[in-house]
Amino acid sequence: MILTVQGKAAYAYTGGKPFEPSLPTVVFIHGAEHDHSVWALQTRYFAHHGFGVLAVDLPGHCRSAGPALHTIEALAHWLAALLDAANVERACVIGHSMGSLVALDFAGRYPQRTTHLALLATALPMAVSDSLLQAALHSEPEAIGMVNQWSHSTFAAKPSCPGPGFWLHGMNQRLMERVSTKGETHLFHTDFTACNNYADGLVRAAQVRCATRLVVGRRDAMTPPRAAKALADALAQAGNPVDTITLEAGHALMTEQPDATLDALFGFASQPARVTG
Repeated sequence: MILTVQGKAAYAYTGGKPFEPSLPTVVFIHGAEHDHSVWALQTRYFAHHGFGVLAVDLPGHCRSAGPALHTIEALAHWLAALLDAANVERACVIGHSMGSLVALDFAGRYPQRTTHLALLATALPMAVSDSLLQAALHSEPEAIGMVNQWSHSTFAAKPSCPGPGFWLHGMNQRLMERVSTKGETHLFHTDFTACNNYADGLVRAAQVRCATRLVVGRRDAMTPPRAAKALADALAQAGNPVDTITLEAGHALMTEQPDATLDALFGFASQPARVTG
């Protein structure tokens, strides 16, 4: 589905069914140098089991027009504008990696618009090493290779996604290369810089007013589980129900553990909304 957001075309995948704003809405937000397709296995299930689905391409990523936005804060405001364009008042918001920061910032800035908040492979701060930032700026293929290696804890998760023999590394590498080819120059660096510079996470966590679920990978080398502890503590101190689900996976939770990721998200989003404050 193509929407007009802040005067530009924005794409949202709807899970194989026409979007119905009257249904409970779930928004899925991808990470750096990715697009909506990282959620393919989860979003189709949601769309065929009672939810309206909006799996977005962030600005400048594949089907959404650029330029890419340079801060997490700007992306959160863009997300609010996208919901306006889709005639959605409130939604469950789910984000992976960089997308988790966008989801968190949105939920803190727009607490009455967020029914549930799910953060996958998240961290506060989400610091990016100088070597990776430099590679993203000067040698994007090298940066893609580095991230692809660090994102996976296995060559073929069992049961593999979507079937035995499916090559997780190859799929993710080709996706990032496609996003790079279709996007603007230094897109990976833009995404990583937005993550690295984001400093308002704990402030936004204190403003969240809904149940939150963190989904982390036990073997995640990019955002290890310990990196989410400060965020979980801040959310709990704000008086919100918060829990953490740990999966046997690396950073690429949605493909290494697709069924377990779906279970963690669908059960959570199906709970009655408890927006407080």
